[in-house]
Amino acid sequence: MGRLQTFDSTAVVQSARDVFWDVGFDGASLADLESATGVNRSSLYHAFGSKRGLFDAAVTDYLDTVIRPRLRGLLADGAGRDALIAYFDGLSHAVATLPDDSPRRGCLLVNAAAGLAAHDEPARAVVDAYRAELSAALSHAFAGVDEAAAQERVRTLASLSMSAMLLARVNRDESLALLSTAVLQVRAWFPTS
Repeated sequence: MGRLQTFDSTAVVQSARDVFWDVGFDGASLADLESATGVNRSSLYHAFGSKRGLFDAAVTDYLDTVIRPRLRGLLADGAGRDALIAYFDGLSHAVATLPDDSPRRGCLLVNAAAGLAAHDEPARAVVDAYRAELSAALSHAFAGVDEAAAQERVRTLASLSMSAMLLARVNRDESLALLSTAVLQVRAWFPTS
């Protein structure tokens, strides 16, 4: 008879997510994960198969609880200028209000792109899928804009967003400046009457 799981999987995944978010996949030791989750390594392996399985669960949680709620406004009917500004203002608020020692600085997926995804095809695919999801949400906010212009604007905003989330770990002021630049760009593209 197999062992019964005696821990809350969601809480464990979210605790592990914060470790991966803070130090990356390669930097997260099993001892770090045990300490953060309160679950021993054999139970983690039993529940998730491997450290990579736990990371994959953490990424899924991150997408569902952090990324997709932020993108929701961009996907609403009639999203446009105000939704774009709200998205970048929300990112600015998150960057500005987190303490310097918070494990949640920047973006888990952008951070993974700089580490694990450089040599791991499944991780690369997840990061690129995130980029595509972000781009699709931004594109939705440009409905009715010339296709070529919209595509260029989406690339610009996606680049500013992802760059800002990477810099949030090392230079908060520059991260905020990039997010401010995105808002200024949106205002230039959608002038008010």
